Amino acid sequence: MASALGKSLVEKMRIPPYAICASIVSMGGFVFGFDTGSIGSVTVMQQFIDTVGELDSKIEGLFVSIILIPAAIVSFGSGSISDRLSRTYATALGCFVYGAGSLIACTAGLGYHHQKSALIQAFVGRAISGAGEGIFLSAVAVYGIEVAPQDKRGRIGCIIQIFISTGIMVAYFICYGSVKIQSSVSWRLPWIIQTIVCFSMAAIVPFLPHSPRWLVQAKRYDEAKAMMRKLGLDERELVITESEPEEREEHSKSKSWQQFKSAFAPEVRGRTLMALFMLGVQQLSGIDGVLYYAPTLFKQAGLSSQSASFLASGVTGIVNVVFTIVGQMLSDRWGRRPALIFGGVIMGAAMTAIGVLYSIPDLPSAGNWAIIVLIFVYFVPFVLTWAILMRIWVSESQPLHSRASVSSLALTVNWICNFIVAFTTPIFLEASPSGPYFLWAACTLIAALVFAAWLPETKGKSIDGDEQDLGLDDNIGWLKEQLQRPPLSRRSTSRTVVATEPEKKTDIEGKTTCVEV
Repeated sequence: MASALGKSLVEKMRIPPYAICASIVSMGGFVFGFDTGSIGSVTVMQQFIDTVGELDSKIEGLFVSIILIPAAIVSFGSGSISDRLSRTYATALGCFVYGAGSLIACTAGLGYHHQKSALIQAFVGRAISGAGEGIFLSAVAVYGIEVAPQDKRGRIGCIIQIFISTGIMVAYFICYGSVKIQSSVSWRLPWIIQTIVCFSMAAIVPFLPHSPRWLVQAKRYDEAKAMMRKLGLDERELVITESEPEEREEHSKSKSWQQFKSAFAPEVRGRTLMALFMLGVQQLSGIDGVLYYAPTLFKQAGLSSQSASFLASGVTGIVNVVFTIVGQMLSDRWGRRPALIFGGVIMGAAMTAIGVLYSIPDLPSAGNWAIIVLIFVYFVPFVLTWAILMRIWVSESQPLHSRASVSSLALTVNWICNFIVAFTTPIFLEASPSGPYFLWAACTLIAALVFAAWLPETKGKSIDGDEQDLGLDDNIGWLKEQLQRPPLSRRSTSRTVVATEPEKKTDIEGKTTCVEV
C-alpha cells in the first residue's frame, strides 16, 4: 500500500517533457523581463550618469525605449523566420543576437572616458538586442502553445509570463544591490547577466525537440508523431490534414509578405485584427510605464530616497511573480473573455483614481500612500489577466498556417505601442503628473468594452481547428454584418414596398435577407 502510494506521488511530481521544454525556451521571457526591470534603474544610477553623462527626459525615454524600435521592425518578419527555421532555431538565433547587443552595451565606456561615445555605444548595443528580441519572443510564445496538451494550454502558455515576471523581480533586486557598488560594475552587472543567459540559451535551445505542429506545417508528418510521443503528448491531439499538401507547400515557399497577407484572409481576418488590437492595448494600458519607471513613480509618490524607491520596485517584482503563479494555476479554469473584461475594468478604475489624486494640489502624505496602494490595485489584475491571457489568446486563436505570422504581427504592434509608452512617460510626467494615468485609464476601459462586445472565447478550443471551431462568426463577424447592411434610406424604401404589396408580406417575412428594391 505504501509502495503504491509512493509511486503515485512520484508520478504526480514528475514533470512532463513538454513542460520542461517549454520552460527552457521560456527563459527568453526571463531576458525580456530582466531588461524591463533593470533599465529604468540603470538610467538613474550615479555611476551610469558618470559614464554617459546626464540624460534629460527625452534622451532618457529614447534610451529606455530604443530596444523596442528594432524589435518591432524585426518582429514583422520573425513569423517567417520561425516558420522556415523552426521555433527552436529561431529562438536560439534571437538569443545569440540579443546577447551580442548586451555585450556591446555592458562594455560602453570601458577603456575610454568620452561620455558621448559611451552613450552611443550603449544605444547601439540596446538596438542590436532589440533585433534579437524581435526574433525570439514570438517564437517562444508560439512554441509554448504548440507543445502543450489542449487541457494544459493555459498553464503552459503562462510559463513565459512567469519567467518575464521573475526576470523583472530579479532585475529589481539586482539593481537594488548593485547601486551600492562604488564603480561602473553597478550598472554593467545587469547587462553581464543578460549576456550570460542569452549565450547559454543560444547553445542549449537548438537541441530541444521541434514543435510537432511546426513539423506538420513542414510536411514532416512521421517526425511530428514521433515528437508528440517524445514530448509526452497524445498523438490524437495532432490534427494532420492530408488533403492540403499543395496548400502547405505553397505556404512554406511563400514570401513573408504573402504569409502576412494570408493572415488577413476572410476566414481569419477577424481574429487577426483582434490579436493586433489586444497586444497593442496591452501596452497602452500603461503597464511598461509602471515597470520601466517604477523607481521614478514611487519617488514621485513620496518615497524620496533612491534605496526606498528601488526597494518598492523590488516589492512590485515579488507581487508580479506571486500573482503570475496564481494566474497560471487559474488560467485553465477561467474563460479568457470574462477574465480580460473584469481585469480591464479594475485596472481602468485604479488608473482613473490615481489621476484624480495627482490632480489635487498639495496632496497630503496619506494621498501619496493611497497612490502607492492604487498602483498595486492596478498591477495585480493586470498580472492575473491581461499579462497572462492575452498572449495565450493570440496564439491559440490562430490556425496553424497563420499562427506564427499573426503572433509576430501582434508583437510588432505591441512593441510599437510599448515604444510610445516608454518614450513618452518621462516627458508626460514632467509636464503633468496626472495626465498619463487618465490616458492609460481611457485606453484600458475602451478595451474592456471592445472585449465585451466582440471577443470570442478560446478556452478549450482546438488550436488545429478552423474558423467555425472558434465561433468568430457570432462575435467579431457581427461588425462586418452591420457594415454590410443597406443604408437607412434603402431599408426605409424596402419597408415601403412590403407595405404596398400585402399579398407578398408573408413570403417576405419568412426570409432573413434584406429585400432588394
